[in-house]
Amino acid sequence: MAKTYGVGIMGAGNISSAYLRLAPLFKGLEVRAVADIIPAAAQKRAQEFNVAAQTPDELLKNSEIDVIVNLTIPATHYSVSMDIVSAGKHAYSEKPFVLTLEEGKALKKAADDRGLKVGSAPDTFLGGAHQQARDIIDSGKIGKIMSGTTHVMSRGMEHWHPNPDFFFQVGAGPILDIGPYYVTDLIHLIGPVRRVSAFTNMAREEREVTAEGPYKGTKIKVGTPTTIHGVLEFHSGAIITIGASWDVASHGHHNIELYGTDGSLYVPDPNFFGGELITTDIAGTKSTVTPWSHPFGIANQDLESPNPRANYRTAGLADMMAALEGGYTARCGLDVALHAVDVMTSLLKAGESGQVLTLSTTCERPMALTPADAQALLKA
Repeated sequence: MAKTYGVGIMGAGNISSAYLRLAPLFKGLEVRAVADIIPAAAQKRAQEFNVAAQTPDELLKNSEIDVIVNLTIPATHYSVSMDIVSAGKHAYSEKPFVLTLEEGKALKKAADDRGLKVGSAPDTFLGGAHQQARDIIDSGKIGKIMSGTTHVMSRGMEHWHPNPDFFFQVGAGPILDIGPYYVTDLIHLIGPVRRVSAFTNMAREEREVTAEGPYKGTKIKVGTPTTIHGVLEFHSGAIITIGASWDVASHGHHNIELYGTDGSLYVPDPNFFGGELITTDIAGTKSTVTPWSHPFGIANQDLESPNPRANYRTAGLADMMAALEGGYTARCGLDVALHAVDVMTSLLKAGESGQVLTLSTTCERPMALTPADAQALLKA
């Protein structure tokens, strides 16, 4: 990128450290300030990463900021992103970027009217493993994808997160909090969804916080389904089952399995950029795929541990800003994010109504990110 864009961080919670740490890897991005409604939180992050600490209002008015990354809680994503756009700045949000289609459409109109861009996480599907999965599918090696399964299931968040209340309220739950990684990866791999159906329930109306911290031992009132089992019918003809639950002690399902007419593909956890890929031939013989040389598949985190990881969060933001100059559609753009929200909220609605719902949105399948494309986003 010819221009360096001033980046502001709105929200100094847990995820902010990842953006502050990883943004310097990318061309054309310079984080200049962090803001939070709790001044001490902003000050702590600012000192840690040598940037300015500001109030939210100061950040919105800061003339040195071109784009603001919205890391507030999901319930405020829409209002904060609308404030960002209204202030004349591009917005990039953590997932989900809105909680309803109406919010997404209003934000799109506000951005379009001002000539601004809105993008959203997750960007983990840009990782080396997921892009290699895309390459395998596009090569025709396993034939046409006709069905598959995806599972995101665990005991829940109260066992590790020190303040997990918001995870169990409307706007979160497993389908809106963790589901975006899976749904977005499926859209990237297969394309847009046409119809959905689902059943939902919750195992407990209250959850006890067992993670260490000030809320340990307190009870959380559950306000959203914690188990969702659904079916996605894609425009391509593929039918994928999805299981999302925080009521599961243990299970043996692979994260994503895609079944083609000539073989199968096992895709690793889309919450991460890397992971092991496995293919099978038509006879079911499994083969572990040799990882290709992709910049976003190189381990750069937990290097001293037995399982180092690739982590390139901020890649979606870097791609969005590069798209401004390159004249192409951002891979983590609003249309893809809005379609993912449509899929997830429709699953919840289908669970309530028992109906098969036809989605009112669609999107283009995001462009693949080749190794050369990824390298072009990174500093030399």
